[in-house]
Amino acid sequence: MDMDQDPRKRLYFADGRRKVDYVLVFHYRKRSSIRGSPSQHRLSIISNGSYHLGVEEKDPEGGKEEPAEVVVDVGPPDPAEGEKIMIREEFEGSLKTAGLEIERDKENKAHGHAFIRLHAPWQVLSREAEFLKIKVQTKKSYELREEKGLAATMNEVWRKLNQPFQPKVPHQEQENSRTKFLTHCFSRDKLHLYNIQSKDTFFDNATRSRIVYEILRRTACTRTCQTMGITTLIANGVYDSAFPLHDGDFHSSGQAEGKNERQLLHDEWARYGAFYKYQPIDLIRKYFGEKIGLYFAWLGVYTQLLIPASLVGIIVFFYGWATVETNVPSLEMCDETQNFTMCPLCDRVCDYWHLSTACGTARASHLFDNPATVFFAIFMSLWAAMFLEHWKRRQISLNYSWDLTGMEEEEEHPRPKYETILLQKRQRKKKNKKNKNETGHEKLTWRDRLPGYLINISSILFMFGVTCSAVFSVIIYRITISALMAMSPDPDVKSNVRVTVTATAVIINLVVILILDEIYGMVAAWLTELEIPKTETNFEERLILKAFVLKFMNAYAPIFYVAFFKGRFAGRPGDYVYVFHDYRMEECAPGGCLIELCIQLSIIMLGKQLIQNNVFEIGIPKLKKLCRTLKDKDREAKEIVEQPGRRQQWHMDYDLEPFEGLTPEYMEMIIQFGFVSLFVASFPLAPLFALLNNVIEIRLDAKKFVTELRRPDAVRTKDIGIWYNILSGLGKFSVIINAFVISFTSDFIPRLVYQYMYSETGTMHGFINHTLSYFNVSNFKPGTVPSMSDITVCRYKDYREPPWSNEPYQFSKQYWSVLAARLGFVILFQNLVIIMSMLVAWLIPDMPKNISEQLKKDKTLLVDVFLNEEKEKLQLIQSLFSKDLTHKQQDEHQQQVSDKTSLPLQQSQPGFLPPSSSPASTAPRTRARAASFSQFTRQMSMSPRKDVTQHTAV
Repeated sequence: MDMDQDPRKRLYFADGRRKVDYVLVFHYRKRSSIRGSPSQHRLSIISNGSYHLGVEEKDPEGGKEEPAEVVVDVGPPDPAEGEKIMIREEFEGSLKTAGLEIERDKENKAHGHAFIRLHAPWQVLSREAEFLKIKVQTKKSYELREEKGLAATMNEVWRKLNQPFQPKVPHQEQENSRTKFLTHCFSRDKLHLYNIQSKDTFFDNATRSRIVYEILRRTACTRTCQTMGITTLIANGVYDSAFPLHDGDFHSSGQAEGKNERQLLHDEWARYGAFYKYQPIDLIRKYFGEKIGLYFAWLGVYTQLLIPASLVGIIVFFYGWATVETNVPSLEMCDETQNFTMCPLCDRVCDYWHLSTACGTARASHLFDNPATVFFAIFMSLWAAMFLEHWKRRQISLNYSWDLTGMEEEEEHPRPKYETILLQKRQRKKKNKKNKNETGHEKLTWRDRLPGYLINISSILFMFGVTCSAVFSVIIYRITISALMAMSPDPDVKSNVRVTVTATAVIINLVVILILDEIYGMVAAWLTELEIPKTETNFEERLILKAFVLKFMNAYAPIFYVAFFKGRFAGRPGDYVYVFHDYRMEECAPGGCLIELCIQLSIIMLGKQLIQNNVFEIGIPKLKKLCRTLKDKDREAKEIVEQPGRRQQWHMDYDLEPFEGLTPEYMEMIIQFGFVSLFVASFPLAPLFALLNNVIEIRLDAKKFVTELRRPDAVRTKDIGIWYNILSGLGKFSVIINAFVISFTSDFIPRLVYQYMYSETGTMHGFINHTLSYFNVSNFKPGTVPSMSDITVCRYKDYREPPWSNEPYQFSKQYWSVLAARLGFVILFQNLVIIMSMLVAWLIPDMPKNISEQLKKDKTLLVDVFLNEEKEKLQLIQSLFSKDLTHKQQDEHQQQVSDKTSLPLQQSQPGFLPPSSSPASTAPRTRARAASFSQFTRQMSMSPRKDVTQHTAV
């Protein structure tokens, strides 16, 4: 069959039988080419000598031998190119020695990309599967215990209700059946235990590529260079890239049974039309590996648990909306008859104003600052604890179903940068050593990493300074724009000063955050390289930690300022704090800083999700693909002319974007989790917007993985790593943050103190008047008071003594009462929520009961299987031994009978002498005395028995 006719054949070697398990790509350049006979060799002459590349091997499958091409490279433009050729030759030779089969492209152009296809035969797969302890299914199976009674009925009803939301994946019903097959680490000595129907399909594609990648990672080049593994060779430019192939095209055609796994993932997972369906987690894990499968499983659990949080947040929001008309403080602020004359918001140009003009702000503030907010903050703290516990249970269930229980940590090879610096250190020591024969195992110490650590600390502190400077610059912008707009003669401009300044400042904050976010990501990678981590795991953990600290500081610094610092250091009338001696520090709105915190949080959260998480993820890959297409347009046209026919799968996969890890995906969700949990008391709708974003995010990430990225290497892992620790830390930190937001940012505590300590009627009537202090306008500094005004006393929001008291403008007793209540609430809230979170964690066991029972049953059945196998072996050995012993006894009996029949004949022959083993037989012969027949036969019968006894003992 022609490979161009069947798309599946594009995944195989030219013979159509051997599957391409991995692809290596490098760029080649030829100076001149001469057609030669098949017997001529391919020669390469380099500047520092000659290196014989050898004759191209004939196809082991007996393919037709093509006329060979002699390529003579005279004086390559780059001397390092010849060295790369030698390294590739040695590396590929080592791969052949390891058992891999190789197919190369024919270099029929002056330069271009060469693709090397690798195939692992059964012998290699079985050997490496045993080394890697890959678990496979055995023939032994058992039926899971069926639930009975009410639980079975409820499960059946729930299954039928969930049926429309399940993805249509073939064989999913078989995987969810009651039959459970035992699994065991693969062993070549126990092939009879496994259900091997075909050796070509026994290991799936992800396992095959993982095995080949393991060989590539540990194969060393010791003759041409002191490097180990494909990652080092790619870092040194010997190869451009290395990747496993996708399972054909993702565009589906026909029924579900005829689709490959990539088409199934595209139709049932990577389409926006499938947003209401569950994710096919088992298929994702089978195609991409356990690490990516765990990420999407975690994202699915997080998104599902956002549903109850969103519902509660909507209820809290509507509660505030329903009670806004009966809220006494907002009604008092909107009552024009109260006639609260407030002090000017700025010096000279700002006039006195009435509190009733801030009616809209007060009503909007009640939507988020009401008694239900406290309940929602407690609920979200418990929700965070429940989410982590639920994920632990889900993770253990996946570990069991994916055969990850008892998985040992694999030894990792050093990173290329680590190997390079270690080699440089060895070379320096060799030059400095007086004794050339002195050898030792070198490794990098803290002294080698000390410069990197110092640069890390100083750079991170500098980045903190940059973030704080950006926040301070926006503060200066708000102050100056507020002053300039207050000077405007237009009354409409004056009336909208606060809204305009707040909105524009938040947008500027958002732009700065997005720009610094990209810069901090690159800086974190650079700083991690300076630390010289030994393994990829160490590198990834350090990179994650640094990137999270920098991005967390960048995203939340403006929010922390509004929540805990804005208005705290503004001073009071007559004693304001000034910036640059001209501009007053900004104050909170009359309704409090909580409404501004809500605006800040909502715009940054929504803008970051819409622009960074979605537009960047869609736009940047499309832009890269467009640039790459325009760049390679001429090359592709030449390739079509020189190589007519359909492009192979490795060509199409090479045009896709390389996979660069899950760190950006996790980072988006972790920052979002912070928005949902940390300041949720100020924005109850945050879980709802996070839910809507995640529904799109799952399908967006799925589409990216299936259609726009090369297939990643299948990596086995048991958990989500350091991300779980970050989530746990954020959950605990959110308790403290929400406690301070409720007690210091909102007016919840002042309202409680007033109602139960100072209110004469026990209601909230008179609360606004209680929170406003008096100021004598004659105490303003010269040049700061508005001109032409007959007002003598103005009000400002604070708990201070009036000007007619003995200690004017000092903090009043009410201030200290409210402060004590705030601190007491923080302590009470924090301890109450932490105790309840610990109770939730204790009530929810980490391991589900059914998983624990199945693990015990699996272990017992496996022991029984191996015991029965040992018994069968012993019985077989005993039967063979008994048969051998019976045969020996029969032979001995036949020998005795034959000896008895042969003795009379031997005695009748002339000159016959009976054998004698005594030393006297060497003495001079005396006259022999006749012996009886019984004596003679007794001696003869003893001799062969002695021989048999000796033989048996041996």
